[in-house]
Amino acid sequence: MKKQTCGVCGSSVYFENSVCLHCGTSLAYLRNARAIVATGSQGQYTDESGATWHRCASSLLSGCTWLAPESGGQCFSCELTRTRPNDSDAKGLSQFIAAERAKRHLIAELDGLGLPIITRAEDPDGGLAFDLLSSVKENVVIGHADGVITINLAESDDAYRERMRTQLDEPYRTMLGHFRHEVGHYFETVLVFSDDGRTREARQLFGDDTKDYQAEIDRHYSEGAPADWNERFISKYATMHPHEDFAESFAHYLHICDTLDTAREFGLIPGAPRGTSFQERVETEWLPLSLALNQVNRSMGKDDLYPFVLSAAVIDKLEFVHGLRTSATAAG
Repeated sequence: MKKQTCGVCGSSVYFENSVCLHCGTSLAYLRNARAIVATGSQGQYTDESGATWHRCASSLLSGCTWLAPESGGQCFSCELTRTRPNDSDAKGLSQFIAAERAKRHLIAELDGLGLPIITRAEDPDGGLAFDLLSSVKENVVIGHADGVITINLAESDDAYRERMRTQLDEPYRTMLGHFRHEVGHYFETVLVFSDDGRTREARQLFGDDTKDYQAEIDRHYSEGAPADWNERFISKYATMHPHEDFAESFAHYLHICDTLDTAREFGLIPGAPRGTSFQERVETEWLPLSLALNQVNRSMGKDDLYPFVLSAAVIDKLEFVHGLRTSATAAG
């Protein structure tokens, strides 16, 4: 996350701050500038072009701290939410706040990486949208289909999420991680399958994505991951199907990029990225940093911050994802 300061007093402020704790100035996030700005008493901000922005209409409902282009309207992130809990679902609404916070983090990161977000309004059949669903009264399955990402809001509950993590034998499980994984499915469609050459390259790395998905799920849960899975995959879940391998690799690419950028902002690693290839950045920045952070966590009696091994085959997959990002940035 980028370091930010209050535009009035210069004190440090953070991504989700709606007020400066030092001087009391009202704050909001302006997506176009990727910055936290000081707003007036009515929650308005006028940018350099003269356009006036307004506090998101969902600020009370979801704790949103972003600015919207229209008075009484929603910000870009909140507009992406297609479905939310109904007003009578108190538990679902309380969980909705945590999910929207993670989604805002995701959108800001995608913006920073230059990855294109096509909305449902722009593409009704494949644009990105989110169904953030309460499982208080019905079962909710996390997934992606034709640009729509479904999230089970129960995942915002620490006890529930830890129970699922243990049950599924996962080393890591977070709400933000779910968003990063599922948006990987979206970008596989948008950035990989839209290009024949990239599709062929992806199939060489991740495998034949035309395999029957349900059959592969059944195989995975009946047989488990192969004994040597960590030589070729980032996680056991990635062994289920090439689609899941790509989504897991995409999620880890976002994990690594975000953590490196945050570490750089706070002076934990050199200011300029080292090397042009992602492999070089992994070797010179990520491995030393993640090892150090794992040891810091152990010093606090906690599990490793990043409990994953990046084999040569996995780094090749991350390099492929990195290439998609650079291609998308160049095209933009």
